[in-house]
Amino acid sequence: MQLAQQLRPPDRTASARLYLAVAAGSFRRHSTYRAATLAGAFTNTVFGFILAYTFLALWQARPGLGGYDTAQAVTYIWVSQSLLITVAVWGGGFQDDVQERFRSGDIAIDLYRPVDFMGWWLAADLGRAAFHLLGRGVAPTVVGAIAFDTRLPGSPLVWAAFLLSVLLAVVVSFGLRFLVALTGFWLHDSEGIRSVMVVIALFFSGTLLPVALYPGWLGELATVLPWSALVQIPTDVLLERRSGLGLLTGLAFQASWAVVLLGLGRACQLLATRKVVVQGG
Repeated sequence: MQLAQQLRPPDRTASARLYLAVAAGSFRRHSTYRAATLAGAFTNTVFGFILAYTFLALWQARPGLGGYDTAQAVTYIWVSQSLLITVAVWGGGFQDDVQERFRSGDIAIDLYRPVDFMGWWLAADLGRAAFHLLGRGVAPTVVGAIAFDTRLPGSPLVWAAFLLSVLLAVVVSFGLRFLVALTGFWLHDSEGIRSVMVVIALFFSGTLLPVALYPGWLGELATVLPWSALVQIPTDVLLERRSGLGLLTGLAFQASWAVVLLGLGRACQLLATRKVVVQGG
């Protein structure tokens, strides 16, 4: 009887409940920082106004730049500000926790848990992203829609496609940040690589400018790198610049990079844990 219980495959339902609990716990954890959330939403709104007026001046001088009309350009700014923390363009989220655990040596305890290391942190990051989408994403978008002429869709299907695209964007972002976090197994501190990745993410994600505005080979390169899946594609989905086959292509692009990055993360994790070295021994 005991042998049969040992050979029994893991209960997938129980595993799913565990990861849902981790995500829910992460959501509740971030919801406790109310003052920080309000301050962050206010900051995103202020930068939204600054960038929106900058874009209005730019589009007044160059109408139709990048294929966006003025209303779409302004909407792009507010949506990108709403997604900035949700998809963790600046980095952070689980990265901060993992980096601290490298410093303390508690990362070794994490590897002994009877739960998948990557799955645990992915669930936690999804909970974080869900909170920030609501806590820091809705307010700037609403303020922008009130203060400016924006182009938000009325179709529930477009909003559903947008939310799916945001989910994939968060997974792609997690894959990138997970690879950076894993460098701590060798470097003990991934802050240097993390700083470089933040600069790359800001430039190639479409946060500062739509990648359609990048000239020549730079624009072509930006569209095939995984960072464009973070902000550029979800925003274009909401602006209905992607529909039909274009929508499916965009979602497939995000899903493909999510699979590739998670696969690389899994391979690097297996390589790193063959010999674990943590500070202190």
